[in-house]
This record gives sequence, structure tokens and C-alpha cells, in this order.
Amino acid sequence: MATTAPAHPVHPVDEVPPVRHLAAFGLQHVLAMYAGAVAVPLIVGGAMKLSPADLAYLITADLLVCGIATLIQCVGFWRFGVRLPIMQGCTFAAVSPMVLIGTTGGGLPAIYGSVIVAGLAIVLLAPVFGRLLRFFPPLVTGTVILIIGVSLLPVAGNWAAGGVGAKDFGEPKNLALAGFVLAVVLAVQRFAPPFLGRIAVLVGIAVGLAVAVPFGFTDFGGVGDADWVGISTPFHFGTPTFHASAIVSMLVVALVTMTETTGDLIAVGEMTDRKVEPRTLADGLRADGLSTVLGGVFNTFPYTAFAQNVGLVGMTRVRSRWVVATAGGILVLLGLLPKLGAVVAAVPAPVLGGAGLVMFGTVAASGLRTLAEVDFKGNNNLTVVAVSVAVGMLPVGVPTIYAKFPDWFQTVMNSGISAGCLTAIVLNLLFNHLPGKAGSAGAAAEPKAASV
Repeated sequence: MATTAPAHPVHPVDEVPPVRHLAAFGLQHVLAMYAGAVAVPLIVGGAMKLSPADLAYLITADLLVCGIATLIQCVGFWRFGVRLPIMQGCTFAAVSPMVLIGTTGGGLPAIYGSVIVAGLAIVLLAPVFGRLLRFFPPLVTGTVILIIGVSLLPVAGNWAAGGVGAKDFGEPKNLALAGFVLAVVLAVQRFAPPFLGRIAVLVGIAVGLAVAVPFGFTDFGGVGDADWVGISTPFHFGTPTFHASAIVSMLVVALVTMTETTGDLIAVGEMTDRKVEPRTLADGLRADGLSTVLGGVFNTFPYTAFAQNVGLVGMTRVRSRWVVATAGGILVLLGLLPKLGAVVAAVPAPVLGGAGLVMFGTVAASGLRTLAEVDFKGNNNLTVVAVSVAVGMLPVGVPTIYAKFPDWFQTVMNSGISAGCLTAIVLNLLFNHLPGKAGSAGAAAEPKAASV
């Protein structure tokens, strides 16, 4: 008699939760990354002194492409997309070069020309980066994940204090609201039923918003001014122009974002128990490149994996990529319906700050968990971690430390993530793979250390 073959269990990454759960989990991811998503067009557009109408256009275009980029990364097609729960957003590494390009005569067309070229370069370089995965053992990945989390904490701190540039920055009432949201998130995680525990950040933001309204923290004035429908058309600000200096600076940004994305993809792979392989890493980077090309076409900027949401995956333990794909769909709606986007934008910064402290701290803790697998006895691995974290934290603690250096150097080193990642890779090669001096601790431990 024929026997029925046992069904293969579905990996948590590929599970499709019920629709009501998808909506709640997806909205939680959108709220976690919204402030960061709109910051880049606001900064670049503000520096170029664009009109309010043009600024609004940049924001809706950004949200639309954020959603499309997230869908490409999570759902994937052919060799594009890592197919993990990864949110995509505009990279902050490109802000300074784009402001320089836009304000020195090139304008937005020159920015978009360099962005398109950088996106094509990322697509072509993706297989090369995929083969570099062997240089990311747990010693390096744990260090990079730790740096990602710690470097994000000042972002949460600025939100908690009221948002950079706010007139009431640092007021006790802002920190009190952030502390209240943090307490709600922790209480929900500890005492609520499992489903509510998984949307603790969403509950905390909702309760924080409900408290913020009567105390005057919110301003819904932008909701009334926003249009109901907005569609981003290709090359809205003119045909792209291609300037050599702009392209070179954006190619440096491309290398930085590929390094950052590699760290983020490895981090999510660790959290979801689906390790990133060279081929899947290349697929994820290729999706970054395609999204960046779309950004240049549809009036927005380079895209990368958003570290904010890496922490949310680790904290909630919701590993389904379809949850983040739903978040991508919500972002597309926000990009097509500016009035909805204005409602989300009205969430006060301190509310996001309270939730951000938990999420970003979770990323750092995940890095420590990975480092717990590493052998630190009789070798130089502690030095690798120590120096890499120190170099990664320099631009976070002292933002102007590289102000006197060339622009290309600032682009690489002003990102604590890329600076720390490059340092960890180089030091791991130096101490664990190059032949050591006879009788040294590093040489004696070299066979074991090389395998960590």
C-alpha cells in the first residue's frame, strides 16, 4: 500500500499569517521606519531650498518607491530579492554627496543621473560582494550587528527628546512621553497575550499617540493640506544629467550601502534562522541596485536595507517575510495617497523614540548573542571586536571628527556601520588568517580562530 510522503514544514520566514495579523504587523513596521524614510528627502530638499509643493512631491515619491523596493526584496523575482523580512528605505550615506551635487549647479537632474549609474553599478557588483561572504564569520557579523544597534541608539535618543531641530528639544515632557511609551511596550511584551506581545511596538505607539493628542504634542494641520491622490511620474524634475564628479561620489556611496546592507541581511538571517548564503546575498544586493535605479527614475534617492526594522524582527520574533511585504504594500498606498501619509507623519517624535529604544537595543543585543558563539581564549578576537566597535562609534559620538578629510573619505567613514564593518574585516584577516609570528598567541590559536 502506498504511503503518503510527509509534508515539508514551512519555514517561519515563508509562513503567511492571517490577514488581520498581516495588517497589524505590517503597520508596525511602517511606523518604525516612517520618520527615517522621509528624513532624506526632507534634508536634501531643504538644503536645495525647494518649494513646499516640491518637498511634498519628493516625500510621496520616496514612500512609493520604498514600498516597491520592499516588495522586490521580500517577495523577489528571478535573481532579485533576498526573500527575507527586510524593509527598504533611502540611505543616509548619500545625503552629504547629494546635497553637494544639488547645491553646486547640478540640481536634482544631476543627482538622479548619478543615482541611476550607482544603481546599475550595484546590480553588476552584487555577485562580487556575494563571494565576499566568507569574510563575515560570527566574529565579524556579531561585531557589525552590535555596531548597527549601538549606532542607531542616538537616533532614538533624538526622537525621544523631540526630534532634531525641534524648538522644545530636550524638554522633560518629551522624555516623559518617550518613557511612557517605552513602559507600555515593555508591559505589553511581559503581560499581554502572545499576539499583542508581538505587536507591542504598535500598541505602544497607539497608546502614546492617544496620550499625546490631549497634551498638544500632535499637529494634524498637514493632513488637511495634503492631496488625496498623488502619482509620481518618471523624471518629474527634468531629464537626468550625468556629471563625472557626481557619479564618482555616488559610486563611493554605493560601496558603503552595499557594506551596510550586507551587515543588515546577515543580521536578519541570524534572527530568522535562515542563514544568508553567497547567492542570496547577491540577490539582496541586486534588489538594492534595481531599487536605486527606480529611485533615480521616479524622483527619489538610493535605497538600502533599513536597520530600524532589523530590531523589530528580533524583538517581536515575527519572522515572516510576508509581514514586511504587507508593510511595503502600505507604503505604496501612502505614496499614492498623500493624505494618509500626512496622518502617519503626525505621530510625535517622542512616541517613536520610546519604541526605538527597545528596537535598536534589540539589534545590539543580537550582536552580543552572535559574539557569544566566538572563542575569545588564547587569541586576538577581543582586540578585533574592541577596535572595530571603537572605530564604528567615533563618527556617532563625534559627528565632525572627519570634517577636514576629503569628501570620499567622509562618505565611507562617517557611517559608523561601514567604518566598523571594514575595520572588523581587515582585523579578522590580520589576526586570524595571515601567518603569525612563531610562538605568538595569535599564531598558536590561528587554526581555531580562522574557523570562527
